[in-house]
Amino acid sequence: MNYLEFEKPLAEIEGKAAELRAMSVANPDMDVEREAAALDVKGQKMLVDLYRNLTPWRKCQVARHPDRPHCRDYIEALFDEFTPLAGDRGFAEDEAVIGGLGRLKDRAVVVIGQEKGHDTQSRLRRNFGMARPEGYRKAIRLMDLADRFRLPVVTLVDTPGAYPGKGAEERGQAEAIARCTQKCLSLGVPLVSVIIGEGGSGGAVAFATANRIAMLEHSVYSVISPEGCASILWKDAEKMREAAEALRLTAQDLKKLDIIDRIIPEPLGGAQRDRAAMIKAVGAAIRAMLKELDGKAPDALRQHRRQKFLDMGSKGLAA
Repeated sequence: MNYLEFEKPLAEIEGKAAELRAMSVANPDMDVEREAAALDVKGQKMLVDLYRNLTPWRKCQVARHPDRPHCRDYIEALFDEFTPLAGDRGFAEDEAVIGGLGRLKDRAVVVIGQEKGHDTQSRLRRNFGMARPEGYRKAIRLMDLADRFRLPVVTLVDTPGAYPGKGAEERGQAEAIARCTQKCLSLGVPLVSVIIGEGGSGGAVAFATANRIAMLEHSVYSVISPEGCASILWKDAEKMREAAEALRLTAQDLKKLDIIDRIIPEPLGGAQRDRAAMIKAVGAAIRAMLKELDGKAPDALRQHRRQKFLDMGSKGLAA
């Protein structure tokens, strides 16, 4: 288990309990179960207290936790017969974006998501989930395929933002993001999106311009990262806590603002503490959102999606 900065007191308690049990295994004559159980109770209470009212910055930390289920984990668990499709048919394959055909409880769908990777090697290969223009153009190609064969589209968003490198900009990063967003708006099939971790900037919007948008309880969705916002507004990235408060990037705030449609509860302590339960909950939410859109005509889906985004900003939150 990787512990976040604010979880360090919890790490000490759980570490002591694990250490006692390890000593008991090494020396069966030692009776430490009562003491270890008392530490378990204390740790559970601390976990409840820590996660009862997370600040926006702490939610950012939880959303970035390396042990959270990633796009690949959801696809492997939820989509049977998944067939990945690669390349944008123009420049290259972008491994930051996973996409292909699969079955969600016997329902054929096109699934597209951003994958950060699970270790150093895979994170470098996946570019930490930051897509290049060819990634967005691959997504456009898959959405065209879905539209042609009348298949619903499911997107799983988890990115700090689009890749800002020189080569990406030279190949038309902004144009690719805009075209991908435009393609989302023009689809005549149901499009549902789940923000499973970070939803950063236009890199997230290009996948989440959907009929239904869900967020995990401790995920975040914002126009810019707190660190980037703090660097611009205060010339000090250390003011990320204040920036996180101001950005209103939590699922709870965005639900009040009607930016998203539903919040998917996470296990106590975050998705990383019970990955199987989290994946199961996301699967149920996707099926429910698709069911809500069943039977809608293509024009109705397009109009609904367009109006949804035109209405954004009509609500506000008290400061």
